[in-house]
Amino acid sequence: MASLSGKRALVTGSTQGLGLAVVRRLASVGCDILMHGLGDPDAVAAIQRQIESEFRVRCMYSSADLRNPALIEQMMTVFGAIDILVNNAVVRHVAAIESLSAADWDEDVAVNLSAAFHTIRFALPGMKTRNWGRIINVSSIYGLVGASNRAGYVTTKTALIGLTRAVALETTSFDITCNAVCPGTSATSLHEASLTTLRETQNLERDAAERLLLSGKQPTGRLIAPDGVAALIVSLCSPESRDITGAAIPIDGGWSAM
Repeated sequence: MASLSGKRALVTGSTQGLGLAVVRRLASVGCDILMHGLGDPDAVAAIQRQIESEFRVRCMYSSADLRNPALIEQMMTVFGAIDILVNNAVVRHVAAIESLSAADWDEDVAVNLSAAFHTIRFALPGMKTRNWGRIINVSSIYGLVGASNRAGYVTTKTALIGLTRAVALETTSFDITCNAVCPGTSATSLHEASLTTLRETQNLERDAAERLLLSGKQPTGRLIAPDGVAALIVSLCSPESRDITGAAIPIDGGWSAM
């Protein structure tokens, strides 16, 4: 993986959680980083300093509003040539479809899908000129299976896989790949809160609480580790993975195999 040294990577939605895990993994193999997302400026600045100190790479930050294509282009222009693009930013609105507001639907489409279209279209010309690029779209288990009360999320995560396939086929004559990863229920602050409630109300050990939380969904009975997803993403960026393109790769504890 030393061959990724000096590559420039943009990871959207990367100030915490899975996105931050991806940033750290890419920095560990020598990539300069453009972090993107929301967060307290002082806290984000501390993360930048820590990454630069630990991995000896450059780490920039943008809080660009992904609902605005002009601001996406501005963010990418300031950072410069992008070799690795990870579209991870996401919004979720939980509601029955007749209760889902038009504004929430539009935001789902803008952030979860259209933003990936724009980052790809802005990044691809440079990737083609350099004859190298890696694009990873973070879809979801809900890009592979349906769910109720999540119309915007399911629709956009499914469409993101379609976008992945289209881009992959348009770039086969270059050393450019485009893949999607589809995580199952992951270890996030939201799910940690659910686990805490289960443990307190039912007097369960953590492993038992995880199995209960994931019952009927994730056969392994454990949450997906963000660092495991990050490791998969970074492996897709390697020269050895150049023939993996157009794939939608589940990392879901067997959920999609049910």
